[in-house]
Amino acid sequence: MRRSFKFLLRPTSRQAAALAACLEDHRQLYNAALEHRRTAYAKAGVTVRYGDQSAELKHIRADDGEGQGRWSFSSQQATLRRLDKAFRAFFDRVKAGRRPRFPRFKGRGWFDAVQWPKDGDGCRWDSQPEHPAATFVRLQGVGHVRVHQHRPVKGRVKTIAVKREGRRWYVVLSCDDVPAQPLPATGAVAGIDLGVASLVTTSDGHRIDNRRHLAACAGRLASAQRALARHKRGSQRRRKAAARVAALHAKVRRQRVDGAHKTALALVRGYDVIVHEDLRITNMTRSASGTIDAPGRNVAAKAGLNRSILDAGWGVFLTILAHKAESAGRELIAVDPRNTSRTCARCGHCAKDNRLTQAAFACTACGHTAHADVNAATNILRAGLALRDAAEAA
Repeated sequence: MRRSFKFLLRPTSRQAAALAACLEDHRQLYNAALEHRRTAYAKAGVTVRYGDQSAELKHIRADDGEGQGRWSFSSQQATLRRLDKAFRAFFDRVKAGRRPRFPRFKGRGWFDAVQWPKDGDGCRWDSQPEHPAATFVRLQGVGHVRVHQHRPVKGRVKTIAVKREGRRWYVVLSCDDVPAQPLPATGAVAGIDLGVASLVTTSDGHRIDNRRHLAACAGRLASAQRALARHKRGSQRRRKAAARVAALHAKVRRQRVDGAHKTALALVRGYDVIVHEDLRITNMTRSASGTIDAPGRNVAAKAGLNRSILDAGWGVFLTILAHKAESAGRELIAVDPRNTSRTCARCGHCAKDNRLTQAAFACTACGHTAHADVNAATNILRAGLALRDAAEAA
């Protein structure tokens, strides 16, 4: 399998400045390449592609030896490929009839990652293997940067990327040939219902609480945002206030990801087959504000629900669950979410009146009562097993 490993970097002050300069030069290269494409097509109708811009890198580096010439040629090619990927995605959206969104210039703070496509070409993982107590990664133009390696790296290191998150620096390794770690069979199957009150409810009645990390940090975050609004734009104090707001958001994000990892690991260890709803979270959290001519209804309530769904982190959890299930040899099935919470798990009667409240389910046909989330999880499990049986029969 292919897996990524993310580690915190411990750069010195000089190395941190060099990393910041590396990001800035790659940002300028990205913006210059984008301007080149726009101008060539607007003035002469010529389409500039990745191969044309990659061929010009040699001359750019020669003319700017103290700037672009300091960094790895391969990392700069990766930045140009990143722009080319943005253009291909733009044209794919145009062909599909979706909102195109033409590639935009990257402002300061909107370009926070640089990739080296091959270990050993401008970068080297574990560059000082003889060191008895620390791990280092070597980056061209930066030097040997200390890494806080909290777990072993498995497989073969394919690519190396450096990412900035607030005031922290991370190295991300993409590794090939990572061995799977199958877990022993348990013989248990489960359907899971994702919610806001409880993050996960299983078909056998187990519930995992939603920790609501954003709500817990709302007071401090509101105070920091008010302080940010009071400062003058472009001032040093405003930059510091913005960094405090970003640090709070980053902490909430780390807490959410950590909780998702722990919850997904518990499910993978306990069940051989896990069935979940194939949720369209982007559609579920779309704004209901409407337009001036056609304003939406219950906008404040919908905004609060959207905030709660995003705070629960369903998308992050499902992504992590898929990765852990693949590594452990578990089967993960996604089913259609329609009417799973309105259908009686005993008799199959589907009606809106079956679910009287958020937690109570009472079938109007057979009188079956249960917790609404447990009833929905049971329907999800049944649909997943039927889907699996149909696939095996075919």
